[in-house]
Formats: sequence, structure tokens, C-alpha cells
Amino acid sequence: MAKVIAWNLVTLDGYFEGTEKWDLSFHNEAWGDELDALSKEFGQRAQCLVFGRVTHDGMKAYWTGATAEDGEVTRYMNALPKLVASRSVQSSDWNNTRVTADITAEIARLRAAPGKDVLVFGSAELIDTLLRERQIDELMLAVVPVRLGAGTPFFKADGERQRLDLLESRPLKNGTVILRYNMRS
Repeated sequence: MAKVIAWNLVTLDGYFEGTEKWDLSFHNEAWGDELDALSKEFGQRAQCLVFGRVTHDGMKAYWTGATAEDGEVTRYMNALPKLVASRSVQSSDWNNTRVTADITAEIARLRAAPGKDVLVFGSAELIDTLLRERQIDELMLAVVPVRLGAGTPFFKADGERQRLDLLESRPLKNGTVILRYNMRS
């Protein structure tokens, strides 16, 4: 069975972006050789990348503007199959991308089949939905040692209580800590 892994960078005070959409400047505090290596590993272990529509739009704009000469991550971001959760758009012109209005059913189908990992990048709203529907196997967060004070929280205030089991905590040289959690049934 494929494993669904949700990945995001969050600040120490729990935000995944600043007060403006796509204000991800705190990512620069975390970036370095270690996250670069992890990003390359993602490309090797993924069968599919999953985004919410807003994240898809930002990722598409960024990665289609990059060239294959920019590196391994650029190549896999543009080449791997991508699945977008959206009720407002029906298609995408980003290479190898499919849009679905029923993301929970699509993720359940991917989880039931054998294959590489399914990676959900960004997309806090989507991750919240998948957590509620018990469609995430592993939550992987890079906690960046920055306090923003305001922004968009990663976890929604009305979410339900869920217990997670720590699989790994890996401190990086720059003070960022990668936390991997197994979701309990």
C-alpha cells in the first residue's frame, strides 16, 4: 500500500505562511544542504504530488518558470504526476496534472494501491481535510526557529483531537527541527 505523507514548513508559533498569501520568507531560515537533500529524496520516493488549488497555483507559477538546468528538484516537480484538490477549477495546464473535486476518494484509492509515497505539499486546508478523513499516514513538519507573531496557522482552530506517534526528530544545523509523526487510526 502507498503511504500518504503530508509535508510542510511551519514557524515555531505554528504559521505556515505570513500575513500575506505566499509569504514564505521564513523558509530561507530553514534552507540549506540538509533540506536540499531531503527535497531530492522526496522526488525519488514519490509516485505523486498532491496540492490544494491555491498551493498548486503558486507551485505551478514557480516551478514552470524554473528550467531543468536549475536542478533535480525542478525536474521532478515538473515531471511527476500531480493531483490537485479543487471545486472551482476542472483542469490544469501544468505538465502531468489532474484535478479532482473529490480528493478524499482519490487519496483513498492511491493509498489502497501498491506504489511509492504520495506527498502532500503545503496546502493547510487540504491537509486539515485529509487529517479529519484519516487519509494521512505520516505528518512531517520542519519547525523553523522563527516567531512570526501573525500569519496563517497550519492547524485549524476547530480541528479535532488526534494523537500522533513520534517517528523521528531530526535537528538541522540551522536550528530547524524535522518532526515525523505516524498518524494513529
